[in-house]
Amino acid sequence: MKICLMMLGKTRRAEIRALLDDYLSRVRRHCEVDAVEVRDSAAGQRKLAVASPATVVLLDAAGKKFTSEEFAAWLRERRDRGTRELVFLCGDAEGFPAELRQRAQMKLSLTPLTLSHELARVVLAEQLYRAFAILSGSPYPK
Repeated sequence: MKICLMMLGKTRRAEIRALLDDYLSRVRRHCEVDAVEVRDSAAGQRKLAVASPATVVLLDAAGKKFTSEEFAAWLRERRDRGTRELVFLCGDAEGFPAELRQRAQMKLSLTPLTLSHELARVVLAEQLYRAFAILSGSPYPK
């Protein structure tokens, strides 16, 4: 399975970029993962057109809420059902335009708290790593 974090806008703060890169390198031990920063929603639409068979998950405060264990089970189910690609849409400070929202098959809430869009990217990457650690029986999640 391949995972893509499609992010509207750039991650500008170096320390947040370093955290994001660290967690993505950890996820790469378990599956292929890419982080793609797109300038605007039109560029996002073009990228999604290329990834047409992918399962698209939109980060949204009103989305489905999981515990880390539930998220790991959801991810395992996607993997075991043969999902080839998961695309997580990570918005910018303005959120998502309607055309990108319509492409998502699922909405996912990371927390009921409001996070900056840059920090939400790190939280998603960490939760992906935590999910794979749970699935592999690693002591990391404890």
